[in-house]
Parts: sequence; C-alpha cells; structure tokens
Amino acid sequence: MPEIPAGARDVLQRLDAAAVLDILIISFSVYWLLLLLRGTTAMTVLRGAGVLLVAAFLLSRMLDLQVLSFILRSSVAGLVIAMAIIFQPEIRRALERVGRTGFRSVLRREEHRHAVDRVRRAATQLARLGYGALIVLERDTGLQDVIDTGIPLRAEISVELLTGIFVPGAPLHDGAVIVSGNTVVAAGCTLTLSESRLPSEYGMRHRAALGISESTDAVVVIVSEEHGEISLASNGRMVTELDEERLSRQLHRLFALDEDETAVEPVGGVTADAAAERRAS
Repeated sequence: MPEIPAGARDVLQRLDAAAVLDILIISFSVYWLLLLLRGTTAMTVLRGAGVLLVAAFLLSRMLDLQVLSFILRSSVAGLVIAMAIIFQPEIRRALERVGRTGFRSVLRREEHRHAVDRVRRAATQLARLGYGALIVLERDTGLQDVIDTGIPLRAEISVELLTGIFVPGAPLHDGAVIVSGNTVVAAGCTLTLSESRLPSEYGMRHRAALGISESTDAVVVIVSEEHGEISLASNGRMVTELDEERLSRQLHRLFALDEDETAVEPVGGVTADAAAERRAS
C-alpha cells in the first residue's frame, strides 16, 4: 500500500468536524451563487473576470512578475467590494429569496384560488379577442414599488374588469395590472425589462414579465397581441403557447392550490427559445 505523503497526512490530521462543516458551507454558497447567476449576463461577467484573474496569476508566476503578484495579493478586499457592486441585483434577489416564508401565500390560499380562476378566464378571452395583456399576480414578495408606478384601483378582480382594462385604446391597456389576493391593486404599471436573451418575436410585454419574475416571486400571465398566445413567467423562466387547461394547471401548481396534483408540467418545461424552434420547424 503506497505511503501517504507527509503534506497530505498533515492536512488529514487537521481535518476535523469543524473543518468539514466549513468546507461544506463554502461549497454550498459557491454552488448556490452559480445557480443564481446561471443564464444571466452576470454569469458572463463573472466568467470573464475569472479568466482575466487566472491569466494574470499564471503570468505572474511563470515570469516572476513581482509587481503584478503584489497587486493580485493586495487586491482581494477590493475584488470583494467590486463583486458586491457588480452583482448587486443578483445578491438582492438572493437575499429576497431567503426572506420568503410562504406563510402569506398559505393564509391567502382561497383568495388566490378565486384570482387564478378569474385570470385564467380573462386571459383566454383576451387571447381569443387578440388583445395584449400583462397580469402580475403577487405572492410573498411585496410589489409596492411597482404598484406606485401605476394607477391605483383597489377593485375586486373580475373577468370583465381585466378584459376592459386591456381593450386597445383604453387609457391603461399598455401597462401591467397588479393583482394581490383577489384584488386588482393597480393598472398601467411599469415593469423593469429583463436583460435575458429572448427570440425577436417576443416583445416588450414578455421582456417585462421576465424581468419582474427574475427579481421577485411574482407570477406573470402574458397575452400576446400579435399572436394571441398565452405565456406565463415565474422564477426567471417562461412557458409559452399555453391553452386554458395548461394555464390553469401551471397557476394551481405555482400557488399550491391542488396539493394532490403531482403530474404537472414544471415551469420552464417549454421555454421561449424552445417554442420558437418548434414553430420554425
């Protein structure tokens, strides 16, 4: 049996339970960060910064560049601050996810059930009429910042109300409607656009829906004015080409309204890119 090198033996001797826990926490944190950044422009920035740092480190070692080595050793604190500034939206989203408890959604389950039924019927009717729509359903994350950009309504949700708001030419039809519980809180709201790549056939409504689903846990129903197609955005992913039944199943799953329903298509199962490829073929 080969003898264990002295250096490795020293490391193993110092590897106690606390050290193992320390390694697991750091590994999980890095893995969680990478999952959070996956598919975003921040991931490209992180990859580019990593390549530059590795190249600079290797160059300083191979050519014995003392000044470059000193700069790399002395810039760790600065790099941490720079990372916090560059990835501020992603860090904010991560902390916001940690702060979600789910209690609010559980307590308002019957309100959500009522709202989901009205939104499903309204979206189907709007798609049949060829009217574009953007309906944001609030979950645990408060949307007051978004609500403040629109016109307050505080009206009980109904199919007629939602359909009337999105009639072409109506004063509020261009913005988003915010639904909290079974109340239409505001209309004509402005959403931050997503920076994720979308096929050219998807317009501002889809990009806005993806944007708010990336920064909050809201569920967004989109009706395309051009194609009469219903889509749904949640957790930074978008499902397209939904009919009334599939839309209902997705909404019931996201709001945990049917606990015994297990055979449900996961959100993100059909992405915008996949839908575009399917239509092209």
